[in-house]
Amino acid sequence: MVVGRVLERVWGLPPALTARVRVRRAVPVVMPDEVVLLADVYEPQGVKHAPTVLVRSPYGRRGWVEHACAVPFARRGYRVVVQSVRGTGGSGGEFDPFAERADGLATLDWLERQPWWAGRTLTFGPSYLGLAQWAVAAEAGERLTAIAPFAAASQFRDQTYLGEAFTLRGCLSWSAMMARRDLGPVRGRVAALRESRRLERAYLTLPLEEADVAVRGEPIPWFREWLRHADPGDPYWTDTRDHRARVADVTAPATLVTGWHDLFLQSQLADHAALTKAGARTRLTIGPWTHTSPALFGAALRDALDWFGTLARGGVPDGDPVRLHLQNADEWRGYASWPPPADSRAFYLHPDGALRDDPGKEGSTSFTYDPADPTPGVGGPLLGPGGGPRDQAAVEVRPDVALWTSPPLPADLDVAGPVSAVVHLRSARPHGDLLVRVCDVAADGRSVQVCDGLVRLTPDTHPARDGVREVTVELWPTAWRFRAGHRIRVHVAGGSHPRFARNPGTGEPLATARETVPQHHEVLHGPPHPTAVFLPVLRA
Repeated sequence: MVVGRVLERVWGLPPALTARVRVRRAVPVVMPDEVVLLADVYEPQGVKHAPTVLVRSPYGRRGWVEHACAVPFARRGYRVVVQSVRGTGGSGGEFDPFAERADGLATLDWLERQPWWAGRTLTFGPSYLGLAQWAVAAEAGERLTAIAPFAAASQFRDQTYLGEAFTLRGCLSWSAMMARRDLGPVRGRVAALRESRRLERAYLTLPLEEADVAVRGEPIPWFREWLRHADPGDPYWTDTRDHRARVADVTAPATLVTGWHDLFLQSQLADHAALTKAGARTRLTIGPWTHTSPALFGAALRDALDWFGTLARGGVPDGDPVRLHLQNADEWRGYASWPPPADSRAFYLHPDGALRDDPGKEGSTSFTYDPADPTPGVGGPLLGPGGGPRDQAAVEVRPDVALWTSPPLPADLDVAGPVSAVVHLRSARPHGDLLVRVCDVAADGRSVQVCDGLVRLTPDTHPARDGVREVTVELWPTAWRFRAGHRIRVHVAGGSHPRFARNPGTGEPLATARETVPQHHEVLHGPPHPTAVFLPVLRA
């Protein structure tokens, strides 16, 4: 556990209560259908009536799960149960991604039958480990003392289909990783290296449902299920994998930590809003992090230790209910609620490439998206590495990206909250994608992504009137300081590959489409068609 102790110092965790932790490995937990799930139990020595922290993971029970989710709590007086979910880490049954409600509730029943259970259960963990918490939180009710799902959400469908476009890079790379979960450390590393070289080719595979074979050499069942069940209301998602409708029923105090560049940010904000509306006790922290930032783990651990420790003692956590990091200013700010007090300010796109605060003259700007040479995505809210604010130089020189740039700002401009755009669009084809991105352009010309959003266009979701569509794009929320002398830049494009699957332009089903066609678009400007981006400017 030396590695864990080093990480604890790096993360700035409070002093440990005990240095002696006993671990019982592979403890069997029998489910109602007789399937046996395995758990490791961490027991702090010399601590009486230790509260229990439950962690349910598909990523095994050792490695980062042990160092970041188990040992820090055990050394601070908590008994920690780390369980491998069904079909992973030696647990029996078949892995069925995101279907964690039944096993999670059965595990709570098992916990409460143990002679060492002290009457208090808390849950912790990021991403999938966070979804596993939401899966049981509403039904568990007061059986849970507190929960701490971070960089996670109560449903994963919206992250699979952001803006109704399939998030190809995250879904395929994660599926390939999980498909090799039982190969062991050596064979797993060899397979990972081999598959990393295959991924770029696989991202361009058509039909898309065969991309898994291009990576793994064999089908990945759940990857194909996600592609086949693309509709928002499909029972595949709503019956067992979507818990958002019950978030308002959660009684356990919930602390939520995420990053501005985390794939789950929008959905985690929706969960926070549901809790707040229901009058639940909750806290929200958003920092300058991506989904896999080590600093995010450290912040979440510090936050949970404070949250759990206070509530386990019957106290009320203090501090601001909402804590936000203002990027490019390196400032933390506290607020009573989300979003913070701000005024929406429109920045209009002009036909000469200018970005100004008036609608300007009537005109248009054209670009063509070709799926055979897809517009690349650089940075942004990714599931894996490479995300966050990145220089967009390689993107901005492409002819399939339209650009608008403001004059240099006379003073600092602080924005925080939801960002949106309304684009008046004339398209040659009824099917396509529309991406809008906001960048910060420094004095040296470096253009860094602040936030973006993409919407999949169909004749049903975005019908044209007199040949023109009015498309609202919800960009990623942000908190950012545009410094004096910097300029604001807006990109409009037809995709961001491989973060999003290419739109073939034919209207064929996503899974089975084989043909692609170029898609020509015309962005309209001026008083009749005031295309604009709306930034939430913080009030003084």
